[in-house]
Amino acid sequence: MKSVVCHSAKDLRIENTELPALGEYQLRVNVAYGGICGSDLHYYQHGGFGTVRIKQPIALGHEISGVVDAVGAGVSGVPQGQRIAISPSRPCGHCRFCQAGQHNHCLNMRFYGSAMPFPHIQGGFSEQLIIEGYQAHPIADHLSLSEAALAEPLSVGLHAIQRAGSVLGKQVLVTGCGPIGSLLIGALRRAGAARIVAADIADLPLKCAKEMGADETINLKTQPQALDAYKVDKGQFDVVFEASGSEAALRMGLDTIAPRGVLITVGMGGDISLPMTQIVAKEVDLRGTFRFHAEFATAVRFLNEGLVNGKPVITSVLPLERAIEAFDLAADKSQSLKVQISFQNA
Repeated sequence: MKSVVCHSAKDLRIENTELPALGEYQLRVNVAYGGICGSDLHYYQHGGFGTVRIKQPIALGHEISGVVDAVGAGVSGVPQGQRIAISPSRPCGHCRFCQAGQHNHCLNMRFYGSAMPFPHIQGGFSEQLIIEGYQAHPIADHLSLSEAALAEPLSVGLHAIQRAGSVLGKQVLVTGCGPIGSLLIGALRRAGAARIVAADIADLPLKCAKEMGADETINLKTQPQALDAYKVDKGQFDVVFEASGSEAALRMGLDTIAPRGVLITVGMGGDISLPMTQIVAKEVDLRGTFRFHAEFATAVRFLNEGLVNGKPVITSVLPLERAIEAFDLAADKSQSLKVQISFQNA
């Protein structure tokens, strides 16, 4: 089978790889679609992110959907031919964090397409995969397999909302309206946020944010003072989701958040300086959010039932043989949000 394999920065190849044997509690899946994520782009462009570096060839990808091709003898409820979204989260279930219900912090996590452990965890950008039975989440007949591949980034947004606590009736700011930020806005609307303001530095993501449910969109490149009105009286936002990884965006969030507000850092930025006096004086709750686990099932349910419509996020779908072109397109934020790779005519 063919897989999309990254060897180092700017060295992405379509290679033949071997499929492992099917186990008793596993499924063999024909992969349908794979979405290119920011972390995939970091591997492709820079050979890693932060202290994480590629040390051996790694198949990328963790936003995937597919069709069940074969079923292990110990798996029930997922028949051959079932269309599924595939959770990339594979915690061990035994470590102290798994036992505490914090599966996203598993000490032995096997998250698809991750170079954090060594040997690296191979990803889902392959024509076929062997997955654990629990990774398969059936999708509704009306939901396309392309949309089903959005369950993973939607799960990231849902976990961020869980970290924030209730957003019901709250004034919310989202900075960074790429795929995760825009899907987060769709989830915030479902969660009962009273008003959602979306900020970015490009028009394309802001157009998507509007379609996903933002009440107001602000281009901070062309309207650098547009958020000033929200700084008055110590700040107006109850909750801020910073989804860009930008220091400037984080500082803008701190300027506009109300005292005792909650600021969730979703975007993976580098090391930045923090205005501690401001955080202390406003009594801001600054919280990180990392991946997800249980939220994946909720994300699939939302997509299945039409409670969140992810279609506006998908800007391009390219076939496997054009995978390198797809990565270059995904890196061009002026014309792309979510770029997907199609692995077969599923």
